[in-house]
Amino acid sequence: MTTTPIGRERDGDGDAKAPPSLLYLVKRLELAVRSHLEEVVRPAGITALQYTALTVLERHDGVSAAQLARSSFVTAQTMADMVRALEKRGLIRREPNPASRRERLILLNDAGRELLAAYAEPVRRVEERMTAELTARQADQFRAALGTSWRALAREG
Repeated sequence: MTTTPIGRERDGDGDAKAPPSLLYLVKRLELAVRSHLEEVVRPAGITALQYTALTVLERHDGVSAAQLARSSFVTAQTMADMVRALEKRGLIRREPNPASRRERLILLNDAGRELLAAYAEPVRRVEERMTAELTARQADQFRAALGTSWRALAREG
């Protein structure tokens, strides 16, 4: 199989094949990123999903488990398990929500902040590696396109 100048593969008969769908390419990238992130945070004894949840709390501290689950791309049940594990490790804490007696807010502890600070550089290197063959402008456009695409799917309707 060969590749044409515009990136379309050719089959054995020389006919151009359609490029992979964007959904396929996004999923392939997500799996590669997750694999690299898992490798980076493994020494800390956390998973890539737990790391993601901690970064959400770093930006939006004091959220409900439901909000954290949505922002971390996991189910409520998975988040409940993650919260228990992260709390047991002393990385987060739960406090009553003054606005809702039944709800508890999840907050990042100092140990969680320290972990994020310790892994900021290795995680940044993963992102740098991912965009190494892009110009700064292309990386900015890529970031903007991903945000625009996410917002289009996040809208109701």
